Amino acid sequence: MAKKSSGVRDGIIAQNKKARHDYALEDEYEAGIVLTGTEVKSLREGRASLAEAFISIDRRGEIWLEGANIPEYLNGTWNNHAPKRKRKLLLHGAQIEKLARQTQAKGYTIVPLSLYFKDGRVKVKIALARGKKEFDKRQALREEQDKREALRVMRYRNKVARGI
Repeated sequence: MAKKSSGVRDGIIAQNKKARHDYALEDEYEAGIVLTGTEVKSLREGRASLAEAFISIDRRGEIWLEGANIPEYLNGTWNNHAPKRKRKLLLHGAQIEKLARQTQAKGYTIVPLSLYFKDGRVKVKIALARGKKEFDKRQALREEQDKREALRVMRYRNKVARGI
């Protein structure tokens, strides 16, 4: 008998689409995340949001995911987790030092891009990013629309050439 699939097994749980629009992304990293049992169960149901999430590095050289919303597990007891607590990210020390140096430079920040399962473990894709100006955002949208229009014209020409 086939297994019932409810929620997310191995795949993307949440994405931060606004980060790709608001920032010019440079370096991407895959980080582990320290979670409690009820948080993992809630993520398996596909319930999470990275909309207001950001990354911070403290004085001790630890990197934290803040503002991410993982709702309480529906079948949890009084021992459920706090939905918006700080969560520690796991990276190599050299990677954390490199990110800390680069974020001290003007205009750089670290943003979470996606939350996903990989081999049964929850991972966070983070990126070093520089904020875009308003005209950069408009230019990126214009380029995207031009690309779509070119594809549309090519499809139409292919249909006409085949006589459809």
